[in-house]
Amino acid sequence: MKRNKLPKHKKGAWFVAVRGSYLPVSWQGWLTYVPYIAYLIFSMQVAKDITSSAATAVLIIVPNWVAATIVMTWLAKRTS
Repeated sequence: MKRNKLPKHKKGAWFVAVRGSYLPVSWQGWLTYVPYIAYLIFSMQVAKDITSSAATAVLIIVPNWVAATIVMTWLAKRTS
């Protein structure tokens, strides 16, 4: 049975492309990835706290997550 391994990455790359996404492989990548995940969690918590309905919370969360994901994907693509 084969073990799944991360694909090889270029020297100095922050991220490596994996199945249409990017994973951090250096300290610089982790330094950008951890705040990104924290922002996603924080925005979900804020949306939950300021709204009374789930539909309104989704309308707040989705644009924030889409914008953050676009920025993170752009950054990962440029530094991989």
